Parts: sequence; structure tokens; C-alpha cells
Amino acid sequence: MNLLHRIVCRSGMWKRVVEEKIFPWVFQDVNLGSHVLEVGPGPGLTTDLLRSRVDRLTAVEIDHALARKLARRLAGTNVTVVEQDATSMKFPDASFDGAVCLTMLHHVPSPALQDRLLAEVARVLRPGAIFAGCDTIAHSSFSWTHLFDTRVPVDPQTFPARLQAAGFEDVYLETNERAFRFVARKPVAAPQ
Repeated sequence: MNLLHRIVCRSGMWKRVVEEKIFPWVFQDVNLGSHVLEVGPGPGLTTDLLRSRVDRLTAVEIDHALARKLARRLAGTNVTVVEQDATSMKFPDASFDGAVCLTMLHHVPSPALQDRLLAEVARVLRPGAIFAGCDTIAHSSFSWTHLFDTRVPVDPQTFPARLQAAGFEDVYLETNERAFRFVARKPVAAPQ
């Protein structure tokens, strides 16, 4: 993330947006279970809110400095911060009851890597587990806040098929003028 993006993602303004708009929208009628995976927490504003909703939270962050700061800040809580690439996670299959990915998919540098991330999330979820999240739809302010930054917008029109190809079913997607939210389930039984 560029400097402007890092400042915004740590700001009180963004915290209010997450608390008042994103969380109520994304997590309406969603039960994540007790041990949840958060993919790409960045500075951890979403982590702070998620950890009060679950028994255990594992946050996977690829950025060394962000992972180190978040781990230090949340030491001794119900959060474990792991520095690794979510496109090839080191967790065993079926490790988590649920997973979330909040406004970060567009930071994954290519659609192929985004798809690998989705498949990895499916792999580490238990059968029947929920994967929920949201991302930004490309618009003018999206472009300037991501200037000189990784920005690979996710097309909400094709995202349900991409989730299904990664191993999810019961895919639900909803859009508004700036973002989309999704909920998908890992099948209870493996397809035959």
C-alpha cells in the first residue's frame, strides 16, 4: 500500500466507516464460527472489530512491518498474527471455522494470484464453513487513493464464478455504488 493508503487505513474516519457501514453490511446474518481466519488485515482496524466477535482469530498478513506491528499490539489477546502469503498458506487443510477478506483483494497483484488466494482459503476452511468479505468497485477516488499502489479491481460480475471455481458453493453477492460484499460456503461433502 502507498503512504496515503496506509494513513487512510489507520485513520479514525476509516474506523468509523468500517464500524458503521462495512461490518453491518458484510456480516448481516453471517455466523463465522469460533476460530476465524482474516486474510490481509493491514494495520488491523478490521482485526480489532473481528476479535470481539469470535473466540480465536488468526490474521494472515504478507507485509513484514504491518504483521510485526499488529502482532506486537495484539500480543496476549485472542489474535494470532502470522506473516505469510495467503496464496500459499502453511496451515493444514480444514483448520478454520470461517474466513474473512475485507477490502484487500484489489491489493493482490493479479487475477491469477487472487484466484490462488480464494482456493487457499477454501482449502484451509472446514467443510460447511463460511467465507465472507467485501471489496471496492473501481471508481475515481479508488484510482487516486491507489496511485503508485497495487490495484487490481475485482469485477463483481465474474466474482461468483471465481469463488465457485475455487471450491465454494451457495455464493451470494451484493453490490452498492462503491463496493460489493460476498458470502460463500465450503461444501460439506467433497464433489464426486
